Amino acid sequence: MTNQINWLLVMQLGMGLFWIVTYILIIFRGFRDKAYGMPMVAICANISWEFIFAFIYPINDLQQKITMIWFALDIVILRQYLIYGPREFKKYLSRTLFYSSFFITLGISFLMMLTIIHEINDFEGKYIAFSQNLMMSGLFISLLFWRGSLKGQSSAIGIFKMLGTLCASIASYFYFKTNLITIISVAILIYDLMYIGLIYKVNRKSHSYIS
Repeated sequence: MTNQINWLLVMQLGMGLFWIVTYILIIFRGFRDKAYGMPMVAICANISWEFIFAFIYPINDLQQKITMIWFALDIVILRQYLIYGPREFKKYLSRTLFYSSFFITLGISFLMMLTIIHEINDFEGKYIAFSQNLMMSGLFISLLFWRGSLKGQSSAIGIFKMLGTLCASIASYFYFKTNLITIISVAILIYDLMYIGLIYKVNRKSHSYIS
């Protein structure tokens, strides 16, 4: 029993560390490229989940500390989106509409998560966390297609995101034992591998043009 607890603790710490590195890499790349590195809906979902499970329904002391670090890093990512986003969408949205759509989406994300938590009794945040992780994996691929370049993105971001999610998936498989989370975990892994592969392909293509 003690060995199992220690093993789960290692997975929890691995998840926390790998995701912290992922956020730091997104922030670094964003400032370097002067571009946001996380799609809007993913930012809204992340910020909402982290606020809820850091300040309203903390899961445990260790996870609360990890989640608070994630939340602080995501505030920087949010700020990058608000700074660099209007320039990227200026052909489609005015600055007023851009900011309005973001804060409306943030409010809806927060309210939906609170409602889901109570409706399905998900006070550990597991179903929401894995569902939004899957959404994020798809949105990262969409962002890559949208831009057609590595602006704000890198293979390291994809790799560390995948590693963090793998730690969470392995721990959840043995701790929660739910078929739904297992299916979502496999889907996330597939999309993360696709994203890393696409990053590699775009990187090779851009280098071939330079040479």
